[in-house]
Amino acid sequence: MRKLPGWKELVETGPIILEAGNSVEYKTGDWRTFRPEIDYSKCTTCLFCWLFCPDSAVSFDGKKVEINYDYCKGCGVCAAECPVKCITMKEEEK
Repeated sequence: MRKLPGWKELVETGPIILEAGNSVEYKTGDWRTFRPEIDYSKCTTCLFCWLFCPDSAVSFDGKKVEINYDYCKGCGVCAAECPVKCITMKEEEK
């Protein structure tokens, strides 16, 4: 039976992050099945979507909320947390 590597061997061959903040280079939005869409006529800019977004894909420019689809994975947390339900999840069109 083949011996599995121990944790010390895995540390030497596992993923290594060389630079801080390098996740910006990896766009993850193409995994998405559903995309959030904002109805700006209902949005109160409460920023709950910005606060709860696990991917930091929601930004606020001082006037309105925008979703960066390069990094949004379509998890739907923003839509679930929106108190006025201005965000709806629509099926992604490829």
